[in-house]
This record gives sequence, structure tokens and C-alpha cells, in this order.
Amino acid sequence: MTQHLLKAEIHCHLEGAAPPSLAEAQARKYGMETSHIIQDGSYRWSDFSEFLVCYDAVASLFRTAEDYALLTETYLAELSAANTIYSEIIISPDHGDRIGLGADAYLAGICDGIEAAREKTGIETRIIITGERHFGVDRVVAAAEYAARNRHPLMTGFNMAGEERMGRVADYARAFDIARDAGLGLTIHAGEVCGAFSVGDALELVKPARIGHGVRAIEDPAVVERLVELGTVLEVCPGSNIALNVYPDFASHPLKQLKAAGVRVCINSDDPPFFHTSLAREYEIAAQEFGMGDAEINAMSRTALESAFVDEDTRTRLLARLDSAPTA
Repeated sequence: MTQHLLKAEIHCHLEGAAPPSLAEAQARKYGMETSHIIQDGSYRWSDFSEFLVCYDAVASLFRTAEDYALLTETYLAELSAANTIYSEIIISPDHGDRIGLGADAYLAGICDGIEAAREKTGIETRIIITGERHFGVDRVVAAAEYAARNRHPLMTGFNMAGEERMGRVADYARAFDIARDAGLGLTIHAGEVCGAFSVGDALELVKPARIGHGVRAIEDPAVVERLVELGTVLEVCPGSNIALNVYPDFASHPLKQLKAAGVRVCINSDDPPFFHTSLAREYEIAAQEFGMGDAEINAMSRTALESAFVDEDTRTRLLARLDSAPTA
């Protein structure tokens, strides 16, 4: 059991963290039907395209700043109950605009939820603004510009998620330049749906501190070597990778190989209830499926905190908590 271990997470999409019970409560609030997306208390989908439909349907149930405060606090309370001391949540200002709430009110609700969770549990949280690749270059650039001019103290990173097969990384490089110039930490989804070339392109064109997923780098030894050379951290999400058939089973998953090669890795939950997982379960997977002991798992938590998009005082304090925690 890994419940006793302190945990940290740096890759989770906020709307993807909504528990089915909360989604059902929101549906009742708005008079919506959920039987097509929730069955027996679980989200219902069978392939990637259905997952996206289900995800969007759940996201549509959160419509006000108060809804987003509730969603954020609910997820962070779940993390805290699992002994999590740090979380980074991925959000999209585009989504706030698309639902008619507006990016500013969307962000304000999320920040209210973060503050409420920190006051009640002590969990530290930061926000990563994401551009959604499948909406095109202009929207990703606009997301970067929003993050750059907002300067909110909780908003510390920039990311690009969405359909990895759309366009080339080079097409979106300007967005990352904007975010970098604004002092934001950079991470990008790559090497999940697409192969090692996607990771290689990200490394050379975006130069991120971290890569979301990145596991398919294992297909090219030169890309693995480059990851090691640069010290780029991979935000690995094993449960997500199995649920989306990136790999057929945990025995095929390259987490151990990447780690053995010297790549800096940590474990995360991605869109946890959609993939029948949680951060607590991902830690259990590390122990049970990958055979990792407490020290090895704690090393990945340390990597997450070392690469977190926080000020150095906060990082020092979080690392001190991790290092002083009792082990089994």
C-alpha cells in the first residue's frame, strides 16, 4: 500500500478530474440527462473519439464560477485525502469563453477553489494554462497571450494539449515563445498518440522543461538520449496510457525502461475518473505493476516537485515536507 507516501502531481486536466457523482449532481442542477455518459457510477466510452465526446459532455455541466470553484475544491480535497501535498491543474481559457462564462470568471472560480482547498487542507496548487492544438494555431497563441498578460500568481505554466496529430510542433512554437518571455514554465503534450518524432520536435522547437506523457520516446534511442542530456521531465500517466490503448498492458509500458535509461519521470493521473484511476491508484500501480519500492516512488515525487512551476521558497518547503515524511 502507498497511502502513507506523500504525493505530488503535475499533469491533470481539471474538467477531466470531475468525479461522476459530482457530474450527476451538476446534471440535476441544470436538468440534464447523463445516462449516455454515466453508467453504474462510471463514465461510459469505448474509444478515443467517444472519450472526447464524454469529456465534453461532462465539461458542459460546469457553467459558472461557483461551479468551477466546487469542481476545483472537490478534486483537491480528494488529492489531499490521499496524502498529496502539491498539484498542478491544466485549464483552458478557451473553454471558459466557449461556455459563455468568459476566461476571467472561469479562472476566478478555479482560484477560489484552490484557495478554499488550501485553507482547509494545506494542499499547494498551481495552474497551467493550455492551448488546445485542434482549435488551430491562432487559438493556441491567444491562450499564451492570455497567460502572459494575466500575471496571476497561481498561473505559473503554459502547455499545449489536444489532438497531437494536428499540425507540426513548429506551427505552434510562437505561442511557447510568448509564454517563455512572460516567465511561465513550459510543458507540452507529445509522444502519446504520435511516436518519438513528436517528442524530438518538442525538445528542439519548444525546449520545454517538461513533456506531458512522452512515453513513446522509447521508440528512438536518440530521443531518449536527448531527454537525458537535457534533463527534461516526462509527466507519465500510466493508467491513462493503458485506458487509451497507447500500450496494451502495464507489462508493455516503458516507464521502467525510461527511468533505467536515466530519463527524469514522475507519475500523474491525467483525466482520472475517465480512466478509472486516481493519483492514489497511480502510486499503487507504481508499486504493484512496476514493482517499485517506497524509495523509488518517492524519487519520482521528488522529481515532480523539483520540476514544479513554483517559486523556489515554495519548492524548498515542499521538498522539506517530502524528505521529512516517515516511510513504512
